[in-house]
Amino acid sequence: MDIQTLESVLRPWLATGISLTVALAVGVIGWRVALAFLRRVSRHRVIPGLFITASKNAGLAVVVLVLVQPIVHAAPDSLFGIAVVRHSVAILLIAAATWLAVVLTNTVTDAMSALHPADVENNLQARRIQTQTRVLARMLSSIFVLLGIAFALLTFPDVRNIGTSLLASAGIAGLVVGIAARPALANLLAGLQIALTQPIRIDDVVIVEGEWGRIEDIGRAFVTVAIWDQRRLVVPLQYFIEKPFQNWTRSSSEILGTVFLWVDYGMPLDALRAELKRICEETPLWDKRVCLIQVTDVSERAMQVRALVSAADAGRAWDLRCLVREGLLDYIRREHPQFLPRVRTDGEAGGKPVGGPIAANA
Repeated sequence: MDIQTLESVLRPWLATGISLTVALAVGVIGWRVALAFLRRVSRHRVIPGLFITASKNAGLAVVVLVLVQPIVHAAPDSLFGIAVVRHSVAILLIAAATWLAVVLTNTVTDAMSALHPADVENNLQARRIQTQTRVLARMLSSIFVLLGIAFALLTFPDVRNIGTSLLASAGIAGLVVGIAARPALANLLAGLQIALTQPIRIDDVVIVEGEWGRIEDIGRAFVTVAIWDQRRLVVPLQYFIEKPFQNWTRSSSEILGTVFLWVDYGMPLDALRAELKRICEETPLWDKRVCLIQVTDVSERAMQVRALVSAADAGRAWDLRCLVREGLLDYIRREHPQFLPRVRTDGEAGGKPVGGPIAANA
């Protein structure tokens, strides 16, 4: 392309190009001024600040493309490449709007976490709200992305024709799409059911597949369980709808912990109860609700003693159980070593050595 041809192509674009440049400058300057004003107005408010910060880039893209859109549509149809520019601006505007919708939806999760922090003593209500918000926000984000892709594809005439053809054979197409999308739809419905009924919540203590851990994240398709030894168990959403599992913090974070010990029948239980009380009262892990000792089983050699203690949550209960177990064992070993479990033998039975001639010879 020579200079004259290039000039003949670009000259008609001069007025439109100037208008686009002005629109870009007005959009950028106006958006920055608006952001500065909003930040000043909401500088002492956490929640508006979260939305303002999150929408900084996506909002700028939407504002600029909204200003550009009427300019390119008002441009003469004779301009070289104007159809491609119009189509590109339309797709970019859809993408920017989708981006902004996803960003604002995800920010709702952060806002609810700020309004209902989970790092408090009784965080059951906070975890319930955070779980619902997080699951529903991720579902909405996925829907926004799918809608954005669909609207972008519909801007192509060929895609609209394909859609019309598919509608003509909707029975077969619906069956094929239904079969292919069954896992995704099942996870979507499972996520919705978890958000509404809440068999699990963020930070719940659960036992899944024999593993003890906490619900770390509830995603679009999987739940991540943080195991106590820093492993991660990834479980499909449907698992928590279709299979049984243990939830230790379903109705409350408070929990009872047990410690089992085997001791001799001669062990004084009152002394053991007093020692358990002393151990519990000296540690902040105990929530002052339950502290007792019971005999839960006996055998021909010893009796089983259960120490039952309470704690505010499962993490404290685990540490308290270990502390009680160590403390009681040390007390018995130190103060009553003769009552540790032992095997009794009797050298005589009816005046004769036990075991017959072999025992006598030995």
